[in-house]
Amino acid sequence: MSLWVDKYRPKNLQELHYHHALSKRLKSLASGDFPHILFYGPSGAGKKTRIACTLREIYGPGAEKLKIDQRIFLSPSRRKLEINLTQSNYHIEITPSEAGNYDRVVIQEILKEIAQTQQVDLNAKQRFKIVVINEADSLSRDAQAALRRTMEKYMSNMRIILCANSTSRLIAPIKSRCLLVRVAAPNADEMAAVLNSVAGRENFQLPEEAARQIVEDSNGNMRKALLVMEALKMQSPNLTGPLTIAKPDWETYCHKVADLIVSEQSPSRIMEVRNKFYELLSHCIPPTVILKTVAERVVERVDESLKADIMHWAAFYETRMRIGNKKIYHLEAWVVKVMSLYKQFFYGFDMSSFD
Repeated sequence: MSLWVDKYRPKNLQELHYHHALSKRLKSLASGDFPHILFYGPSGAGKKTRIACTLREIYGPGAEKLKIDQRIFLSPSRRKLEINLTQSNYHIEITPSEAGNYDRVVIQEILKEIAQTQQVDLNAKQRFKIVVINEADSLSRDAQAALRRTMEKYMSNMRIILCANSTSRLIAPIKSRCLLVRVAAPNADEMAAVLNSVAGRENFQLPEEAARQIVEDSNGNMRKALLVMEALKMQSPNLTGPLTIAKPDWETYCHKVADLIVSEQSPSRIMEVRNKFYELLSHCIPPTVILKTVAERVVERVDESLKADIMHWAAFYETRMRIGNKKIYHLEAWVVKVMSLYKQFFYGFDMSSFD
């Protein structure tokens, strides 16, 4: 039994419910001279679904026959790196950022290996193979430089599809070598249409008020909307009456951390917040997600004049977090900065006395 978000995921470009002009463009690219492509847009907008549909358009149903493999790579210091790969006879999908600072090793080895092997299926529409790189905006500078060189060298028998939330973290040479395809978040009407379509295939009527609540809570994330609808259907089969959309545990925990920061500014409170950050990190919540969620909650609870500074420093420490190794240092530095701003606003108090 699979989740609705997977069960009813569109298999080809014709089945996609929104961004029809984009689907038409991808269809024409698949049958012509296919370039390197960079798909970018917010989480849950449908980037990976469109990539999968484009692969099927290029290679046919064979692109859906996937196998999951685990590969071991060796870092320059002989450390073993285990990376999961998803592949078919026509393409391979990787997430190099899983290797952390050694993502360059994964990029170089995988792309070189794929580029030097010929297409197995002689009847395939295209002679090249495709490498799909997820979380491309999390790649280190070294990995991006290695990717840039490979894109130039092996263009004849390999194409690269990059998937990212934003283009701001990618170096200019990579962006210039790719066709940029923005997958925008669906609007409220488009999301409601998808929800009603899935409800119809599950043989139930989705009340208009329930659809509105789900769409509002999801904030443009189609994946989240489908997961929320399925969870609510399990709780209340007819989806009538007041519906309570539960927040994920990690999000509630982040909100508690934000409340701790605003309620008291002291060295002991910094230590308490640090312990809660460790708890979130140990449960594999990405540090950038932690920072974003806590910052948004803090901004809701402070004076208007502080909001811009708090988000400025959140962006500042997020950039440092990507460059550095110890994420907790940067999370904690942001907390100290916010507490300092808060104290100065109310009391003209300088947090340097905490040192």
